[in-house]
Order: sequence, then structure tokens, then C-alpha cells
Amino acid sequence: MKYSVYFLLLISLSVLAQDNILLQTKDSTKIKAKSIFGVDTFGTLYYATDDNTFNKKTKDTTITYTNFQLGEITTANTFNPLKINLFYKDFNTVIILDNRLAEVFKVDFNTLQSYKNVSFVSTGFDNTLWIFNQDLQQLELYDYKSNKIRLKTVPVQSDVLDIKSDYNNCYMLTEKYLYVYNYFGSLIAKHQNIGYDSMAFSKAHLVLKKEDNLFLLSKNSHEIKPIDSPILLISQFLVTNETLYIYHDEILRQYQLKLQ
Repeated sequence: MKYSVYFLLLISLSVLAQDNILLQTKDSTKIKAKSIFGVDTFGTLYYATDDNTFNKKTKDTTITYTNFQLGEITTANTFNPLKINLFYKDFNTVIILDNRLAEVFKVDFNTLQSYKNVSFVSTGFDNTLWIFNQDLQQLELYDYKSNKIRLKTVPVQSDVLDIKSDYNNCYMLTEKYLYVYNYFGSLIAKHQNIGYDSMAFSKAHLVLKKEDNLFLLSKNSHEIKPIDSPILLISQFLVTNETLYIYHDEILRQYQLKLQ
């Protein structure tokens, strides 16, 4: 009987060990940025400087975009490098840029026939944006070419903290729940928010932050797991595939997510 208990204990510990998510230090880069918005698989870095200039930095060159009339960039979605969108919340406006940072489209929600007070913007498929309509408290998939709403979700009852998306899914973090929608606008998962305040997303993983602790929700999983890491000072964080980037004190640190 005693040996059976020990055997079961060893099996349990083995299963738990396989669920551990570790961070392995890879590299670090010194960079002075007001906000860092993305790093792609080729190491291209997208960030804003103190003068609200948007930068695309590769190993060889840096190109920039500046719109002084709109002021501070609230968020930038670089998931689709051919259709980068910059959101200027103070002016309720989105600018769409191509891969050379040339302006190809402007969406001024103030001037639309059906006015929208937008608080969050993220990339959708085709010519669409996921937007959160602050007045209606609902997520909408907006086609900026046709100026039409393709779909709407049920209104939420708590404040929205963040929105991230790709072509297939949209993740909306509120004070009470993390909602996961597919591109039809159907709710496919709902997780209780136990203190998460922000998130980062790539094609494979969603990383959530609670104070200075990080958690991982893999795309095909329904379980949010803690990332086993030392105490980290986090001003901003990003994820690209299995690589986690943490920015603090003008250092962008790079870690490999190790799923045991």
C-alpha cells in the first residue's frame, strides 16, 4: 500500500512538471522608446518615441511615420505588416499604414454618419478592425472600406482593459472576465479575471500579466497556466510565437517560452 501511494505521488509530480512553463533568457537590446508595439519573427521592431513618431526598425534601416495633428499613439497593431493600424484615442481616429509606413487609409470615427466613441482597436481579417464601442459597451467588427459593421457581440457589464486579435480570434479582457470570440463573433471561451491587468498575443499564445507575474493561455487550450520565472520588472511585454519580450528601463529582454 505504501509503495502504491509513493508511485501515485511520483506520477502526480511528473504530470505537474510537464505543465510547467519556464523562461529561458535569450538576448537583450538597449533601446529608448515611449512604447513598444511589436517584434516580428524577423526581428523587426515597431515602437514609438517621445515625439510620437512611429518607427519600424530592421537590422539595416529605420523608417518612420509621424502625424503631429493627431498627437499621441494609443495603440499600434502590427500583426499584419501590410496593414498596420495606429489608434489615436484622443482624436477617435485610426490610421492604416502599408509596410513602408505610407498612409493608405484614415478612419475618423467622429465624422461617420453613425458616430462611434471607440476606446480600443485591434486587427481583423480582410479590411476589418475589431473596435470596442464605448457608448454601446460592445465589441464590433468594422469594415473600414465599406463603412459597415459586419457583426456585433453582446454588450459587456464591466470595464474593458485590453483587446488583442488575429485573423481568427479576438481576446477581450475586462475587469471581470477574459472573453474569446471567433471571427463570426461567437463567444467560444470565457475565463474569470483573477487580477489580470493586460495581455499580449501572438499566433500561438496569449500572455496575461497580473502585477509582476505572467500567465499563459495557449491557443488550443482552455487552461491558463502560470509562467515559472524570477521576479521581473515589467513596463511592457510582447509575445511572438514562443518568444517573450519584456521592456523595462530602456532594455528589451528576450526570453524563450519553454513548455515542459
